[in-house]
Amino acid sequence: MRLLEKENRYNLANLITFGNIACGLLALYFIGEREFTTAIVLAWIAGALDIADGKVARRFGLSTEFGIQLDSFADFLSFVIMPSFLLFYALHKSSLTQEIFLGAILIFYVISGLRRLVEFNLKVDAGSVEKYFEGVPTPLGAILLWVFYLLYTYGVVSNTWVIGLLVLVIAWSLNSKLKIPHP
Repeated sequence: MRLLEKENRYNLANLITFGNIACGLLALYFIGEREFTTAIVLAWIAGALDIADGKVARRFGLSTEFGIQLDSFADFLSFVIMPSFLLFYALHKSSLTQEIFLGAILIFYVISGLRRLVEFNLKVDAGSVEKYFEGVPTPLGAILLWVFYLLYTYGVVSNTWVIGLLVLVIAWSLNSKLKIPHP
């Protein structure tokens, strides 16, 4: 069966990763429509697919360099770009200064996430799983940004400046030396 052939670019593991990409793209569309809850649900589905693609790849021996690269592109879209756009569009910005401040921090977050994924790809071997991640993985960074969105939405943290500073800490942590256990 072609779905279980390692050399097939459309094998089962890669199809699951393509599903992650589709969810990330759809989430961006719903952010543009200001349907933030729908976007977050799609992001959580993308997260489940991100876990599933690796498990399927290892279970059926489908891990390849192509799959590693594809997974990072999916992670960049669903767990770096999407939560950044969500926060930027969801947070109330009362001045141009605040908008520029938040935009600059989110650009820094996107660059930090991309750097983390590239560094990860340079270190990883197809089919291997380390015991610890070095630095916060991008899916965990995305979860933290979604938590900031919820804290803001429910008025727990209503200051956009504070949210921006919290995002800055997460952006830094993506490329830090923190040891995070691999699930």
